[in-house]
Amino acid sequence: MADSGKNVEKSAEFSGKTNTSSFFNRSMTMQGTPADSNPKVHFLLNSSFNRTTSISKFYNSIESVVSAGNSLKGKVKKLCTLFESGKSSKAPVVNEPQSQFQTQLSTRVLRPSRSIGYTGFPSFNNSLIRLPGTEDRIVVYFTSLRGIRRTYEDCYAVRMIFRGFGVWIDERDISMDSAYKKELQSVLREKNVSLPQVFIRGRYVGGADVIKSMFEVGELAKILEGFPRRTPGFVCQGCGDVRFIPCGNCSGSRKVFDEDEGLLKRCLECNENGLIRCPDCCS
Repeated sequence: MADSGKNVEKSAEFSGKTNTSSFFNRSMTMQGTPADSNPKVHFLLNSSFNRTTSISKFYNSIESVVSAGNSLKGKVKKLCTLFESGKSSKAPVVNEPQSQFQTQLSTRVLRPSRSIGYTGFPSFNNSLIRLPGTEDRIVVYFTSLRGIRRTYEDCYAVRMIFRGFGVWIDERDISMDSAYKKELQSVLREKNVSLPQVFIRGRYVGGADVIKSMFEVGELAKILEGFPRRTPGFVCQGCGDVRFIPCGNCSGSRKVFDEDEGLLKRCLECNENGLIRCPDCCS
């Protein structure tokens, strides 16, 4: 019994020694891990340091810009002082007496230019080109085809100028009747004729440039005085201001049947397009 008690005491002492040693061993193992061993902590520290360095660089750049601006202002001030000193050093300008011609120019008052009389357009007054049978009207040779854009625009502009005055115009479209082209060539004695061409009271005036210049200076309005005026917005009911209608004899086919000979013949009343002049507005 005594031996068993001694064994129990020994085992208790041994177990107590082991427990205390294990406790001290655990306490020794509980040590703080350095920041370098933890990658997350290392990343956070590096990012914070990077932010501080970028902010410091930003402020440094701003300071450099401000210093550059200050230096530029200083240079500008130096240049201003140089120029001002140069101006002040110049001698005062003495007003020289003006010549008689200069005084006349300075005292002259600009007046509106006078209207150019008919003498300004010798092509109208002293024109040797005449169109017989048109002494009481305005004749405009033009084309309604749009093959050449400039020509069509000039023809349209001239027609609109005359229509703006409300006068009646004898419009002769050479694209609708080739006889007008031959007539114009024989009157002007030229083979290649530009369009438009205008005749007023049987006298040759000119083309689009002449009509536009006369309209701008106001001479065209004087020339057109005495011509009968049309009703505003008037449109011919027979042709719609086209000046041509289909031939009533051949119905525009340019052919008629000859009962005596039993043959088809060319209609002599219409042109090459089977058209005739409108009897309502071109008579």
